[in-house]
Amino acid sequence: MSNTYGDWLKAQREAAGLTQQELAVAAIMTRSHIAHIEAGRRVPSKEDARRLDRALNTGNVLSSFLPDEDVAVADYFETARQLEQQATMIQEFALSLVPGVLQTEGYARAVLRPGFPPRSEEECDRLLVTRLERAKVLATPISPLFCALLDEAVLHRCIGGAKVMADQLLHIAHLAEGGRVRVHILPFGVGYHPLLQGMLSLMTFEDQPPAAYGEGVLMGRLHDSPALVETLQHTYTLALGDALPRKESVALLRATAKEYGHDD
Repeated sequence: MSNTYGDWLKAQREAAGLTQQELAVAAIMTRSHIAHIEAGRRVPSKEDARRLDRALNTGNVLSSFLPDEDVAVADYFETARQLEQQATMIQEFALSLVPGVLQTEGYARAVLRPGFPPRSEEECDRLLVTRLERAKVLATPISPLFCALLDEAVLHRCIGGAKVMADQLLHIAHLAEGGRVRVHILPFGVGYHPLLQGMLSLMTFEDQPPAAYGEGVLMGRLHDSPALVETLQHTYTLALGDALPRKESVALLRATAKEYGHDD
């Protein structure tokens, strides 16, 4: 993400003779949140931008300076990817694909290869390296806490062939059995649930407000409006309550992997 917005905010704050703490009090925000926006690590919500405009007496300059609502997922996901590296807890919901952090190389390559216009082998390799780099967030034994809520469709949509799927599901099962991640399957029998509308990632931090990232077809959106993030957190919690317990979820992963193995 370009830091043009953060630079502009810092310039307006300093012109007003305010410290980050003084602006935070005036805008009803935390000082660390102001610092992250100025450093380019966060995009303020519209609500934040309006409060900053009022505190700095800048009209609607900071509000209108926000990025457009509808931007390509690649543009917005870069910010979400950076936040992913800073999070102390990540809670993901996957509707039909394994979350990127949990993807094996074979699965990731099968996901990244198709495209329109078609991707070159070089571009596919570059995207693959970035995707696999994200998995390093789980390289440390404790942080971030990672919970994956997978719709049962994720297990049955065959991506890359039977062997790739068997390897992928066993990879997730190993991570869960080792205690590094928690995995819960939301079974078909639940029927409709609000999360069916798309993929969701909830991120919690030690020194800044929580954020949420949602994704649809070739589009993504980062949210940090406190009210919206809280609603999404509640929605996730309700769906998690309908999911299979951890042991049953891992057993289903292994059973489905075995079925794919028999298809070799």
